[in-house]
Amino acid sequence: MGWQRPDGRQPQELRSHRFQRHFTQFALGSVLAQAGQTQVLCTVSLKEGVPKFLEGTGQGWLTAEYRMLPSATRPRQEREFLKLSGRTQEIQRLIGRSLRSALDLSLLGERTLIVDADVLQADAGTRSLAITGGYIALVDASVPYFSKEYSANLPCVIKWRRFP
Repeated sequence: MGWQRPDGRQPQELRSHRFQRHFTQFALGSVLAQAGQTQVLCTVSLKEGVPKFLEGTGQGWLTAEYRMLPSATRPRQEREFLKLSGRTQEIQRLIGRSLRSALDLSLLGERTLIVDADVLQADAGTRSLAITGGYIALVDASVPYFSKEYSANLPCVIKWRRFP
């Protein structure tokens, strides 16, 4: 008998996925994304203004914030208050770059979209789940700024996989 996954899945089996949309009341878009035992809450908000390097260009920006609740893993991790770990900074950059690539930020004006990804429970795959959840939250926020390349495929993607 070979190696067995702890959750009993076969090597070729994916974790079960679930997306609970409109999970919070006050965000423009929100989703509780779940893959196996991993749970990430993704929300989208909008604020006026952009980072200094974009001021006066008329272009918008998207930034991402990623955090883990202290009890999202075993053993408990301390909260990152004043200084983010290098790991957290790189994950935030990855999420932001991934989601910015789907948007035409010139259509946003000088405003910033903020995607928050809060890991409630970590059992692998938090980065990819945060990107997927962030994308669904952007769709639910009715962000009309998807790039032409993504806009052409977006109805197909949503029609192909109706998220609950």
